[in-house]
Amino acid sequence: MSPQSGFLKQDSSAMLNRPFLPTCQSLLLSLLLLLCHWNKAASSLGEGRNIWLQPKLDPIIKDQSFLHGTFPSGFLWGSGTSAYQTEGAWNQDGKGPSIWDSFTHSVTEKLDRMTANVASDSYNRWEEDVKALEYLSVRSYSFSLSWPRLFPDGNARGQPNSAAVEHYSRLIEKLLEKKIQPIVTLHHWDLPQVLQERYGGWKNDTLVGLFEDYAAFCFHTFGSRVRYWLTMHNPFLMAVQGYGTGVHAPGEKGGPAGSLIVAHNLIRAHAKAWHTYNNHFRSTQMGKVSIVLGSHWVEPQRGQTTAVNVGLCQQSIEAVLGWFANPIFGNGDYPVSLKDKHGALLPTFTPEEKLWVQKTADFFALSFGPNNLRLGRNLVHYGQTVTPDLRRLLGWIKLEYGDPSVLVAEGGWFSEARVGREDTVAIYLMKSFINQVLRAIKFDGVQVFGYSAWSLVDGFEWNYDYTIRRGLFYVDFSQQDRTRTPKTSAQYYRQVVADNGFPSEETSREFTGHFPCEFHWGIADSTLQVHFYPFSPQFTDPHVYSWNLTGDGSLHPVPGVKLHTRPAQCTDYLAIHGHLRLFASTGASHYRFALNWSLILPQGDLSNVNTEALRYYRCVLTELKKLDLEAVVILYYPTHKVPNLGLPAPLHASGDWLNYSTVEAFQKYAALCYKELGTWVQYWITINEPNRLIDVYSAGEEKHQAAHNLLLAHAKAYRLYERDYYRQQRGLVSLALHADWAKPANPFLESHMAAAERFLLFELGRFLDPLLETRHEEKQWKGDYPHEMKAYLEERARVMGLPGSPLPSFTEPEKEELRGALSFIALNHFTTRLVSPHPHTQSSFQQKQPPDHDCLTLSDPTWPSSSLGQAVVPWGLRKMLSWMTQRYGKALPIIVTGSGVDDQAPVEDTLRQYYLRSYLQEALKALHLDGVNLQGFYVWKLQDRHAPQFGLFTSAQHQTKAKASLAVYREIITHSGFPNNDTTQTCRPTELHERCSVCLWMFKNKAMLVFGGCLLITAVILVALVVFVMITKRNQTGSRGRGKRRLDQRRRREGAPVCLCPPALQGKL
Repeated sequence: MSPQSGFLKQDSSAMLNRPFLPTCQSLLLSLLLLLCHWNKAASSLGEGRNIWLQPKLDPIIKDQSFLHGTFPSGFLWGSGTSAYQTEGAWNQDGKGPSIWDSFTHSVTEKLDRMTANVASDSYNRWEEDVKALEYLSVRSYSFSLSWPRLFPDGNARGQPNSAAVEHYSRLIEKLLEKKIQPIVTLHHWDLPQVLQERYGGWKNDTLVGLFEDYAAFCFHTFGSRVRYWLTMHNPFLMAVQGYGTGVHAPGEKGGPAGSLIVAHNLIRAHAKAWHTYNNHFRSTQMGKVSIVLGSHWVEPQRGQTTAVNVGLCQQSIEAVLGWFANPIFGNGDYPVSLKDKHGALLPTFTPEEKLWVQKTADFFALSFGPNNLRLGRNLVHYGQTVTPDLRRLLGWIKLEYGDPSVLVAEGGWFSEARVGREDTVAIYLMKSFINQVLRAIKFDGVQVFGYSAWSLVDGFEWNYDYTIRRGLFYVDFSQQDRTRTPKTSAQYYRQVVADNGFPSEETSREFTGHFPCEFHWGIADSTLQVHFYPFSPQFTDPHVYSWNLTGDGSLHPVPGVKLHTRPAQCTDYLAIHGHLRLFASTGASHYRFALNWSLILPQGDLSNVNTEALRYYRCVLTELKKLDLEAVVILYYPTHKVPNLGLPAPLHASGDWLNYSTVEAFQKYAALCYKELGTWVQYWITINEPNRLIDVYSAGEEKHQAAHNLLLAHAKAYRLYERDYYRQQRGLVSLALHADWAKPANPFLESHMAAAERFLLFELGRFLDPLLETRHEEKQWKGDYPHEMKAYLEERARVMGLPGSPLPSFTEPEKEELRGALSFIALNHFTTRLVSPHPHTQSSFQQKQPPDHDCLTLSDPTWPSSSLGQAVVPWGLRKMLSWMTQRYGKALPIIVTGSGVDDQAPVEDTLRQYYLRSYLQEALKALHLDGVNLQGFYVWKLQDRHAPQFGLFTSAQHQTKAKASLAVYREIITHSGFPNNDTTQTCRPTELHERCSVCLWMFKNKAMLVFGGCLLITAVILVALVVFVMITKRNQTGSRGRGKRRLDQRRRREGAPVCLCPPALQGKL
C-alpha cells in the first residue's frame, strides 16, 4: 500500500476516533452545519408521503398509461453485472474465497451448477461482455470489483493481487476505448471470507475502517478513469438476507438485532468511503460517489388514501429504503418509524455522526427489481399492495429527499431458466419500467440521468442459483465456451437505446373526416327480455270494481257484472315503449338484439310454438319501424351463464351442437322467425360468436365438431332465406364472430408472427374461409377450412402420434351450400391480445393438452385496461379490419356489430368516452386510409341491468340515467365522424335525424296528440252540424215564402178579391 493510503486511513478515521465535544457545543455545531448544507431543494425534504395523496395516473389521459417521447439528450443508457454472479474463476490468478464461495460450497459441496465457480466466466471472457455492450450501443457499464480478488486477505494496506489490478484496468481501458462510461461498484456482497472468519463480517465495526482502506486503494488505482463510483449495492439485502434470515451469505440468522447492527456499520463504511473520495480525490478526478439503495413500492388498501393508510405506506418504504436513505440523503438519522418499531435494538448516531453521515452521496442510485419486491411483501399490512410502480417510487424519492439527481442503477426483472433466449415477458416488463422512468422525468420532474438494464449476461442468481435468468444475453451454463447470445429483450433494449426512448407513432395522430351517409350507427344488446303482460289489467280482468264502500279505500268487485276484455295492442306494452324511447334518444339508427330460441320453441321443434313471444317480438319490430329505426336480429345468442347454452332443453339433452339434429332444428326455427318477423327485419344474424361458443367444449375433437355443425346450421339458414324469403323481404343474412386482434407477443421472433396468424385463422378463418373466397385461393373457391389450418392440424397429429387430424370434412354438397353464404361480415371487436406459441414439447402435451392452435395469449402491462381487465387498444380495430380486407377483399361490407368496454363510473364514464372516440377514430382511418368497406359500428350496450359496466345508461334503484359517454356517441353521430372545422357535412343524415326527432316527439306525446285529435274531430263535427242546421232552416223558410206567392197568383187568376188591409183589420171586415 502506498504512503498516501496510510495517510488517508489516519486522516479520515479521525472524525470517529476522537472524543466527542460537550453536548451543548455538539448541538451548536449541528445547527451550524445544517445551515451550511441547506439549499433550495431541502424545503421539500420529508414530503414523500404526499405522493400517495396525488391522483393516480389516469390510463385514458393521453400519455398517462404509456408515454411516447424521448429521454433527455445525453441520457446514460447502460447495463450492469456484479463480480460474483458473472466472473467465475473463483480460485484463479490468486483470488481468495469470498463469503459466497464458502456459503455455496458448504451447501452444495462440489456441484458447480449450484455455485458460481465458473458462472458466466466473465473474468476470462470480459471482451465478449464488451462486445455485448457494443451490440446494445449503451453508453455505460456498471460492474463491481471483487474485493477478495484484489485483496485475498481482505487487507487493502497490503500488496494487491496484480493479476486482478491488471484485469480491471484492461476492462476499464477497453470500455473507454469504446466510449462506454464505467460505473464501478466497490462491494457487491462478496466480502472476503477471511474477514468473516476473523471479525464476524459486517457485524464488527472494524470492517468500517477496512472498507475505507479498500475504497481508498480503488480510488487511487482506477479513479482517474472512472467518473461514477458506487460504494456498495443494496445494503438492505446484505443486512437482512445475509445476517438476519440467513438466506444469503454468510448465512447468519441473527434476526432483526443482527440486521440492525450490520446496516449501521454498512452506512458508516459508506460514509467513510465518500469522505475519503471527497477529501482526497474529488479535486483531481472530478468523479461522483453514491450508494445503490433498493426498494419496493406499496399502495394503500383499496386505493383509500386515508391518513392512516398513507402512514402505513410511508412506514413500509421507510423500513427498506428509508432505513439507509434517511441517514445519507435526509437528516442524518434513522426514520422515526424505525425507532418506534425497534426501540433499543436500533443503534444510534451521535449528533456529530449524523452530520458526518448526512449528504454523503452525490446522486441517488436506485435498485428496483425482484429481490426487493419479494421482500417488500413481508412488510405489507392491513391490505396494502406491493406493486412494481417505479414512477411512483421515483416521485417519492424526489419529495422525500429534496429532488436529487437519480441513477436507476438496477432495473429489470427475471425469467424462468427454461425460457431461454425468447424472454417475451421480460420485454414488456422492461418496456413498462423504462416508460415509467420517462413519465417520472416528463410529468413529475424527477432528475433521472441514467438507466442500467440488469443484467448484461445471465449469471448466478444468489439463492435462486441458475433457476432464473436476468441477463440480456443468454449463457448456456452447460457449455464450456459460455457463448453470449442476445435474447429478444436485448434486441428490444437495443431498439429503445437507439431511439432514446419511445418516439411517437404516425398512426397515433388524430384523423378528421366523415363516415358515409348510409353508415350504421348502432347499439348492440343481448337477448331481449320478453314481458308477456301489458301494463293495464283491463286486458285480462273483466270485473268492474267499486271503491271505498267500506271506508278503507279498497276495491271490491261488483257482483254479477263483467265486461268484455280486449286483446292488448303493441302500444299497451309500456316495457317496449320505454325501452325503445331510451334507444331512440341515443341518436343511433340500428338496434341489434337477439331472440330467445328456447322461449319461442321450448321443445326445440314446431310442436309447441310460443305465439305470445313471437307477438311480443313483432311488437318491438313494428314500433321500431314507426320510429324509422332498423332492427338487426340475432336468431341464436349462445350464453355460458344459463343452462343449455341458450338452446331448447331437449336439443341440449340430445347432444347440443355435437348432434347434427340440432342443425336441422335450427333451420326450422330460422324458417319460423323469417316467416313471422321477416317483414320488419332488414338484417339477420344467424348465430352470435360461434367461435366463443366452442370454447365450452374441453376436448379438441368436440370443439371442431361443434364448429363444423354451427357452420352448417348457418349455411342452411342462409340458403333457406335466399330461396324462400329474399325476394319478398330483401333482407341480408350473416353470422357474427368475436374478432379481437392478435399481435405477435415478441416482434423479434418468426414463431410469434406465425402464432398470431395461426390464432386468427383458428378464430376467424375457420368460420369465414368456407363461406368467402379469399385472395389466397389457388384456382377455385373450395368452400373449405383454411388450408394452413388443415396442414397445421395434420402435422400436429403426426407429432403427437394421433391417427389423423381432428378436423371434420365437408361433403361436396355441403361445400356448395357453404360457398357465398354470407351477405355481410359481422365482427364483434373489443380488444387486442398478445399471442405467443405454446411451448411445443412432448412433456407439455402430457401435462396438459394445449389448445389446437398451440397459442398462448397475454396482455401488455402498458396498455390501459378496465376494471374487468379488458385492454383498451384502439389501433387493434384498424389492424383487424385491414386483415379482413386483405384476406377477403372489399366485395362484402364489414359491420362492427359489437364493441365496448366496462366502466364502473355511474355517470362520468371517462374510460368509455375515450374508448368510443379512439376506436371510432381508428374505424375512420380504416375506412379512408386503408380502403376498408366499413358500413357500421354498434356500441355494446344500451343499459346496465345492475352495477355500472358496459351500458350507455345506468340503472340504479329503477332509475335510468344517461352516462357521459352517451353525449360523446351522439356528438359523433351528429357530425357523422370527426369533421375538420373547415369542412361541411355533405350528406343528409341531418334531415333523417330531423324526421326522426319529429317522430320521437310524436311518440313521446302520443296521448296528447290523440286527445288533441279527438278535440279537433269533435270541433269539426260541431261546426258541420251548425252549418247543416242553418242551411236546413233557411231552406224551410224559403219553401213557405214560395208557397204563399203561388197561392196569391192562383187567386188573381180566378178573380177573387184581394184584401190589402192589415191582418188585424181583415177579421172585422
